[in-house]
Amino acid sequence: MYQMKPEYYTGIEMIDQEHRHLFEIAESAYQLLHNEFIPDKYDNVQGILQELFEYTRKHFADEEAYMESVKYRRIFSQKVMHKEFIDKLESFNMEEAEQDPEGAVENLLTFLTDWLVEHILKMDMLIGK
Repeated sequence: MYQMKPEYYTGIEMIDQEHRHLFEIAESAYQLLHNEFIPDKYDNVQGILQELFEYTRKHFADEEAYMESVKYRRIFSQKVMHKEFIDKLESFNMEEAEQDPEGAVENLLTFLTDWLVEHILKMDMLIGK
């Protein structure tokens, strides 16, 4: 369901590979949401959120280092958007997730996929040009 589509490739292998992994995390969340054999999804939500948080920080650091290495002129706007994304992840309410894990996964998936697709298509594509 959640995967890198050809139109999401920037042409920068390291960035594309890391974006692919972010889509894999989204796919894990989707699979969790639709797995009827896991009645209590809270621990899994926590795990996915932690993985997303850690990997996103790594990805943003790698992407920003790459942009600096090529003297990308829009790096400041990228850094601002990256910070906003991290801030949103940090504000994720685990108490609400405990009450409604499926709703939490749905919200996380919507946020993640909307942000990823929009950010890749509108911002990251420019790095490859």
